[in-house]
Amino acid sequence: MIKAFVFDMDGILLDTESICWGTWTTVGKEIGLDPEKMAEANFRCMGTNKADSVRILKEIFGQDFDGEGALARSSELFHEIEEKDGIPLMHGVVECLEYLKSKNYRICLASSTREVSVRRQLTRAGIIHYFETITTGDMVEHSKPDPEIYSIAVKSLSLEPSECVCVEDSFNGIKSGKAAGLKTIMVPDRVQPDSEILKSVDWLFESLDDISKNF
Repeated sequence: MIKAFVFDMDGILLDTESICWGTWTTVGKEIGLDPEKMAEANFRCMGTNKADSVRILKEIFGQDFDGEGALARSSELFHEIEEKDGIPLMHGVVECLEYLKSKNYRICLASSTREVSVRRQLTRAGIIHYFETITTGDMVEHSKPDPEIYSIAVKSLSLEPSECVCVEDSFNGIKSGKAAGLKTIMVPDRVQPDSEILKSVDWLFESLDDISKNF
């Protein structure tokens, strides 16, 4: 019996992935990185925290690559866009959260983004009050696809993993939720699932609208 929904933030609640893709592309051009390798880095880093992103960047571009500097520049560009234009909500977010609330499901968050950014962005989007607990990337040693973040999120609700379902858009997020023992909903954003990741997906939805049709 499902009692709680654990949401990812980026690409599920907030349309941050398209902004990140743009900032990573800009950084790649600024420092002369191969566009295909930069696209690979963006894909592999989806759903990971800073430490794991730096590790992935060094794997792709070499151990001497200034991964922290590249992430800092990307973050700088991101904040410029956030301050100027804000971050749009993904389709159906408020309607989905209101529906789950009306059905007495518990709602929490598991995002690889830093807590200060998560709380700022959810507050500005006007949806932070929906979340009973918030678990973020700076609260874990290993980010998605490691199960740690979802295990912590489930424990914060004093529930069993089997009583929870995670809502994710990224491969890393689905792997993390499944490894932690949760049921998984995938709502693809920029990357469509392949046959391998679908083995770990319990429900594949086109949008958050489908949650109210199935629960």
